[in-house]
Amino acid sequence: MVLKTLNFVLPGRSVKLLGAGRTDARVSAIDFGAQLVLKGRPLTDLDAFQKDINKNLPADIELVSVIPVSKDFNAIRDSISKTYRYYFSFGTKPHPFCAPFLGYFPGFLDIERMKKAASAFVGTHNYQGFIVQPGPAAQLIRKITRCELSLNNELTASFFPEQTYYLDVAGPGFGRNQVRLMVAALVALGRGELLEESLKMALLTGTSTGVKQIAPSSGLHLLEVQMEIPSH
Repeated sequence: MVLKTLNFVLPGRSVKLLGAGRTDARVSAIDFGAQLVLKGRPLTDLDAFQKDINKNLPADIELVSVIPVSKDFNAIRDSISKTYRYYFSFGTKPHPFCAPFLGYFPGFLDIERMKKAASAFVGTHNYQGFIVQPGPAAQLIRKITRCELSLNNELTASFFPEQTYYLDVAGPGFGRNQVRLMVAALVALGRGELLEESLKMALLTGTSTGVKQIAPSSGLHLLEVQMEIPSH
């Protein structure tokens, strides 16, 4: 949709758009970065360009800033850290209006046990068991700099359950469905279906935890993308 809008606002220009990463369908992005490459003359009035783009984008997308970069910049390579946040509730089924924002898990979850186990992800581990169908060139050894489970007081609405939670996960990069599979493993642990020792072994050896489910995509939000932007 952003690319379509760019082609409309910049008719006749050769437009290339490079995103800082990919997300699954129905995943929200609170903060995202994309690199616009234009052939020919540079944009002269960035404020007017930003206003023109926002006027033509749909209501659920906003261009918050436009920053000139050098020719050496690459939105993928120079993305140094991403933070994902997974919002969820458990127990009684929530109001249907929650569906676009929260993952829902029926039954009881031992939140304190999940909080303790979340720290096992921090560090450099083999995530083969947490990446869906990794290809031959897939990066399986990945680093997680933060993984914390908290009571949610950040995203609220009148139709939300009384208590909701979120898992924050930060790192330089993530494999396909990695965060959703990490959440699914913690949910299995919170249900008593997975031992913390089994989770740690999976991260050490790259084997599967045996958890077959994957957390719903709607609870996942790309919270922040940090980029190293060289001076232009």
